[in-house]
Amino acid sequence: MFTRRVLLTGLTLSAGLFAAVQAAPLAAFDKASFDAALAAKKPVLVSIHADWCPTCKAQKPILDGLLEGKFKDMQAFTVNFDSEKDVVRSFGAQMQSTLIVFKDGKEAGRSVGDTNAASIEALLASAN
Repeated sequence: MFTRRVLLTGLTLSAGLFAAVQAAPLAAFDKASFDAALAAKKPVLVSIHADWCPTCKAQKPILDGLLEGKFKDMQAFTVNFDSEKDVVRSFGAQMQSTLIVFKDGKEAGRSVGDTNAASIEALLASAN
C-alpha cells in the first residue's frame, strides 16, 4: 500500500512537471535561435515583457492560447524588458508589452499595450 501511494504521488508530480514544461510556448530569447528562425522564414513572435507589468500579464494567457492553438507553428520568443536592455533596444522597443511579428525574415507588424484577443490574433496572423 505504501509503495503504491509513493508511486502514484511520483507519477502525479511527474505529470505536473511535464505539463508545466509543455505549457510555455514563449521561449526565452536566444539570438542564434531567433536568427535561425528568421533565416528559415518561419513566422516569429517577439514579446517584450516585464514581470511587474499588468498589461504583459493580461497578454500572456491570450498569447499562450493562440500559440498553443491556431499559431502552434509560430516560433515565439520572450524578451525581459528590465534585464535584456540591449535586446530591447535592438528591436527599437520603447516599452514593455510590445509584440513584434516577423514574416519571411522581415518585421510584419507590431503592437504596444494591446490586450484585445482579436487584435493580437490579427497581429499574429499577419506573420503567417
